[in-house]
Amino acid sequence: MPDILVDTTLLLNLLKGGIILLAGWLVARLILKISQPFFQAKLDKHQRVLIERLLFWSLMGLFIFTALKQLGFDLGILLGAAGILSVAIGFASQTSAANIISGLFVVGERSVSVGDVIQVSTFTGEVLSIDWLSIKLRTFDNLYVRIPNEAFIKSEVTNLSKFPIRRVDLQVSIALREDIGHARSVLLQVAEDNVLCLEHPEPLIIMRGFGESSINMQFSVWTLRENFLNMRNSLQEDIKHAFDNAGIQIPFPHRTVYFGEHTPPLPVHLVEPGTIKRSPFDNLG
Repeated sequence: MPDILVDTTLLLNLLKGGIILLAGWLVARLILKISQPFFQAKLDKHQRVLIERLLFWSLMGLFIFTALKQLGFDLGILLGAAGILSVAIGFASQTSAANIISGLFVVGERSVSVGDVIQVSTFTGEVLSIDWLSIKLRTFDNLYVRIPNEAFIKSEVTNLSKFPIRRVDLQVSIALREDIGHARSVLLQVAEDNVLCLEHPEPLIIMRGFGESSINMQFSVWTLRENFLNMRNSLQEDIKHAFDNAGIQIPFPHRTVYFGEHTPPLPVHLVEPGTIKRSPFDNLG
């Protein structure tokens, strides 16, 4: 049988390179585990994830370069090739680079976090993740929306869950003949009886002006962030019942027919049920 020549030096270098990579992985994992309490105390969830990824791969990069050097690779040539490749990739992926830079601004600004409910353009949903290139949302009708970081940072963003309490604004109208003071007291009693309404800040009633056949008011109450939807639904039902019990009329549009300066009253005829003749046009259309 022919002798098989084994390059012991190559095998030894491969073994050393593998040991270096394994040691680098263990060291990177250990450093992440030790630094996690600090990151949890100082950073948001999405910031912590990005920093941990950056730290892990930075450490692994150092050990990978060390392993390549152990195998005899010329790091100067590799770095030169990597620089040329980076320039080529940079020209080919300007949009991705803009998204990455915008993502760093989003993370640094800390205006949104994972789990927040935000409104961006025509989309409203929960933030699932904040990544290097985009932000992922899940809308309330269970749709998955991906917003590039560059577009996100250029848009007007409303964070609906940034603060622990929110204000519910309801537009309420009463008939022109109703007593405004009585309606005000009824609304305040509705807020006092609703268990989801906060006592502080106090409920607020703002007069919005006169409509064609109504007095328009804004009824504003405060509630906890997680009770916003239940509060909005229950409050409108409570207002309807309270107005009915108090005899306060919710207005409907009124129209006056006028034909001229000396318009006589329009005649009204009472007709017994069943005596109205059907028109031949009733069956058309």
